[in-house]
Amino acid sequence: MINISVVVPLFNEDESLPELVSWIKRVCQENQLSFEILLIDDGSNDNSWQVIHELSAENKEIKGVKFRQNYGKSAALHVGFQKALGDVVITMDADLQDSPDEIPGLYKMITEEGFDIVSGWKKKRFDPISKTIPSKLYNWTARKVTGIALHDFNCGLKAYRNKVVKSIEVYGEMHRYIPVIANRAGFKKIGEKVVQHQERKYGITKFGLERFINGFLDLMTISFISRFGKRPMHMFGTLGTLVFIVGFLSAVWLGAQKLYLLHKGIKTILITDSPYFYLSLAAMIIGSQLFVSGFIGELVARSSTERNQYFIDEEIKA
Repeated sequence: MINISVVVPLFNEDESLPELVSWIKRVCQENQLSFEILLIDDGSNDNSWQVIHELSAENKEIKGVKFRQNYGKSAALHVGFQKALGDVVITMDADLQDSPDEIPGLYKMITEEGFDIVSGWKKKRFDPISKTIPSKLYNWTARKVTGIALHDFNCGLKAYRNKVVKSIEVYGEMHRYIPVIANRAGFKKIGEKVVQHQERKYGITKFGLERFINGFLDLMTISFISRFGKRPMHMFGTLGTLVFIVGFLSAVWLGAQKLYLLHKGIKTILITDSPYFYLSLAAMIIGSQLFVSGFIGELVARSSTERNQYFIDEEIKA
């Protein structure tokens, strides 16, 4: 029986791996926690895989997976989650900015306090202002959109109950929103722990400012999927109907106004010469297209393999 699986996605981190593995091993042994370390090499082009081989030969608790090319952090986490055997799964980055000393505290919050997920919060960060200011804006927006009160969605240091990671699929760049995906799957008890953030000791950061742009786009995607993924007609159909009605009523008003003026003998322009006629027509066309989009989306959702997806928490068999 394994208490903890530590999943570490990495890309070109050969310098930090020996120190990280030694640190994790020491912390777990001091706290009498059985463990495994899953090192997921996301297509590194340095000596990371060779280092993993050497570490695995010295420690039976260390396992490795190597991708043929760089697929991204989400893919690495997904594979790590599939292979994790521990009761509690802890993720952390390989650059030593996440402290393994946080492992016992995260483990207790899952096993003793009953949380499904515990997310780290780097309250004090050793990052330049070019990263901290956009990060605060991004996290504030994520809290408002998702309704999940976390201060640091992008913190790599997180802990999960094993059945959480076995019930979700992480893809694209959705690793930032694993708490949102898990919440959608019915795991509602999500906690937060202030964790120590350390200055980078080796190498350089693998993420640029584009991650904030991608982060906001992914936020919109996950929000839409969470709310309307299985009922697209509720959004497109409603919006399309409202837009069509506005266009139709505008056209009726133009026609009624034309008839009234003719009845009074007042000379007026043709309806087709009015710009409002074309705005009304455009609204009706757009409304119809939105409604049809919702209808098509509904057909796709009904043929999806996940149309009746549900999660059983426990089961009693005779």
